[in-house]
Amino acid sequence: MARIRAPGAFGPPVAVVNACTRQGRGGSPTTVVIDDAALTDDERHAIAGAAGTSHTAFVDTSTAAVPTVRFFTGTGELTTCGHGTIAAQAVLLQRSGATEHLGHQRSGGRTFATTAIRRHDGIEVWFDQGVIALPDSGHPTGGGIIAALGLERTDLAADVRVASPGTPRLLVPVRDRRTLLSIQPDHDRLAAECRRLAYLGCFVYALSPPTRTGIARMFAPAIGVDEDIANANSVGCLAAHLLDTTGNGEIDIHQGDGLQSPSSVYASATNAADGIVARIGGVVGLSAPHGP
Repeated sequence: MARIRAPGAFGPPVAVVNACTRQGRGGSPTTVVIDDAALTDDERHAIAGAAGTSHTAFVDTSTAAVPTVRFFTGTGELTTCGHGTIAAQAVLLQRSGATEHLGHQRSGGRTFATTAIRRHDGIEVWFDQGVIALPDSGHPTGGGIIAALGLERTDLAADVRVASPGTPRLLVPVRDRRTLLSIQPDHDRLAAECRRLAYLGCFVYALSPPTRTGIARMFAPAIGVDEDIANANSVGCLAAHLLDTTGNGEIDIHQGDGLQSPSSVYASATNAADGIVARIGGVVGLSAPHGP
């Protein structure tokens, strides 16, 4: 894990790790700060903006049994962050020196179970995403987003759908890999549409149904992230959607190839008393990533 210093002479030390690697390669560079209670939110925004990564996780270990983790981009705070959770839990395991930890994390007003296990190629982390809200398919307000992506309705493999583990985003199925990789969004227009609809962004994917694998791209310019290398929460949302529509909620999604940083996120959705829930997993590489 790389070590850098936050802005200012007395800034807290931070770690930068590659979250959601694929076969020991790539992953999303993610900053993890063992939080200093004296930091203000303005200072957290500044650290996130200066770190050179898309997301920063601030971990409060003052209650060690259940650490509280908050997530920031350079433009604001997020309620949840899937690959940020995976990165934070890997750093906590690394700091402890243990080989495995079964614990909990508090983020976005909820406490959920986490698992971190040391492997030869990194640290494997799983977490419980919670209930995922799934309004009916065929959401009528997705037209502006489809146009902002530069897509036509004929490029879609099925209806779009809103999914929300707390923050809604639009799931957009396209016909094939070629269509997905050819997307060149109008980021300003997409940001405006997502803000108008109160969406985090849009998760565009193409599936290979026989193997329950697929590829995806996550566009979230409304929160300052034009394209995410990995978006674990959206993979959980997709798993929930697939369980609801096909009865099979197991999925392995590849992202980041077009950004020269291949990533992989696993998700498994099941039915629970309160609705569909998902469990999300990824591996954090222990070698120093590119970045600051």
